[in-house]
Amino acid sequence: MIASLTGEVAALEERSCVLDVGGVGYLVHASTHTLASLPAPPARAHLLIETQLREDAILLYGFADAAERAWFRLLMGIQGVGARLALAILSALPPSDLAAAIAAGDRALLTRAPGVGQKLAQRLLGELREPAARLPAGPAIETLPRARSEAEALSALVNLGYRRAEAESALGRAAERLPAGASLEALVREGLKELAR
Repeated sequence: MIASLTGEVAALEERSCVLDVGGVGYLVHASTHTLASLPAPPARAHLLIETQLREDAILLYGFADAAERAWFRLLMGIQGVGARLALAILSALPPSDLAAAIAAGDRALLTRAPGVGQKLAQRLLGELREPAARLPAGPAIETLPRARSEAEALSALVNLGYRRAEAESALGRAAERLPAGASLEALVREGLKELAR
């Protein structure tokens, strides 16, 4: 099994990348969060890998950090969640937001992920509550409203054309200056100021 890969980023696509390791190009499927964290080709990158063996293919799933890989594994254990849906969930909700949504029982936040309806969201809440408490977590329940605002602000900046990694960094700096109850509008405005610098 392949556990990690380090090599040159040969190509970046919408849901995958090609990592060139010693002249061999590995097609790695990944969340938008992980793909946004990768440098532009042909820079070197390191990804943690989850390998899936099927009768007709060997599929590789890449992760920028151990927390995202742990959540991927956990999501794959839920009936009705395959690798593609697990990546869609992690693209919509990074591990910290996912942990907060589960801790707070926020079904509406889970249904923002494409492919997650009310029924599946309820199953995720029920089956993930206990195991999620043992995984790399994110904000505490009390910080969920702020986490949700930051997730929405991040989505807004990405929709404006900024790379996810740049937007996350800018919002992190903006959030440090803003009070705890800052509105979505304030986060986006301050994030844009940071990105303009």
